[in-house]
Amino acid sequence: MYFFLCNLSILDILYVSTTLPKLIYISHTGDHVISYTGCLAQLYFYILFADTECFLLTAMAIDRFVAICFPLHYSLIMSKQVCVLLAFPAWFMSSVNASGLMYLVHNLIFSDLVEVKNFFCDLKALIFASISDTTSLRMFILVDAMLIGAISSGLIFTSYICIIYTVLKIKSSHGRWKTFSSCSSHITIVVVYFGSAMSLYLTDSLQEDVILSMMFVTLVPMLNPLIYSLRNKELKTLYRHSEK
Repeated sequence: MYFFLCNLSILDILYVSTTLPKLIYISHTGDHVISYTGCLAQLYFYILFADTECFLLTAMAIDRFVAICFPLHYSLIMSKQVCVLLAFPAWFMSSVNASGLMYLVHNLIFSDLVEVKNFFCDLKALIFASISDTTSLRMFILVDAMLIGAISSGLIFTSYICIIYTVLKIKSSHGRWKTFSSCSSHITIVVVYFGSAMSLYLTDSLQEDVILSMMFVTLVPMLNPLIYSLRNKELKTLYRHSEK
């Protein structure tokens, strides 16, 4: 679990660094201009890190499944090699997907000066700003998002069905609660992430899109370490010692 948390922490730092520095620069200088190359680069890394977090949360669900359903074999099954094999495809598939979407956006036609209706180069905002026919691209993005979401949510849902089935077989209520509570941090982050993502990409209002984008790129990365810290025994112990 700490291996995946390390990946998630690095991912959150990179994710925030993709959009917020430019936003701070805009707020400080009032200069809203971004180059075409810089916009595509920001789009690529935004999609890369957003997709990677989706796949990492799936890998963490599998980790919880093995830990609860096969506790005696956990160390054997979830070896360092297996953890790497779960994390590497998350980064690789996200990179491939981000490259493909960036290439499709690169082929769109824009006017010389484009006003992006967001505080960063979001995929939806760039499609709205293009003067090309984006019907086929919109359909491709919809299918792409549904495919990634279906695979990730399907694996997470299946993992937790097995976890719930295993937990219900525990006789004591205290044991059931203690076992299932070990998943509470992951469940919370999954709900926050997928809920924010669905709200962001299902809205058609550009004003709501800006607000939801701000929540998605700032609130989710901020909540991740906070939620896991509240469930971390080592940090709780450290906090108690600091109070004394």
